[in-house]
Amino acid sequence: MSLQYLHTMIRVGDLDAALDFFCNKLGLVETSRKDVESARFTLIFLAAPGDLKTVEQHSAPLLELTYNWDDNQYSGGRNFGHLAYRVDDIYQACDDLMSAGVTINRPPRDGYMAFIKSPDGISVELLQKGPRLEPQEPWLSMENIGTW
Repeated sequence: MSLQYLHTMIRVGDLDAALDFFCNKLGLVETSRKDVESARFTLIFLAAPGDLKTVEQHSAPLLELTYNWDDNQYSGGRNFGHLAYRVDDIYQACDDLMSAGVTINRPPRDGYMAFIKSPDGISVELLQKGPRLEPQEPWLSMENIGTW
């Protein structure tokens, strides 16, 4: 399986304070922002200044800040979201992982995204490289297992 590290996601309770810390104090640079009105959250991606040249080629590791408009109190490590990796073939990657005994918590029903967990419960997002694959079985009918 070929992997490319994409991002680490953390949830933030105070977006302004988080941006002040990560951008103004730590020196990261905002590379993109997306407000999702229907689901009431904002995604902001940050990169280290030395990675800016590779952000456009989608090859720089990023920090994703997720700000949920209505739920911004996190305890017990809930503010840490997931690691994300790009894979060449989401279906083959999930098949290989299942064959190795890994539970697919969120199957790639959409031909694009799946979630698994490490033995310590860390969520790992797998994203299809390039366009979504055509939805297919057995993934299309698989249900979510647990959380991610």
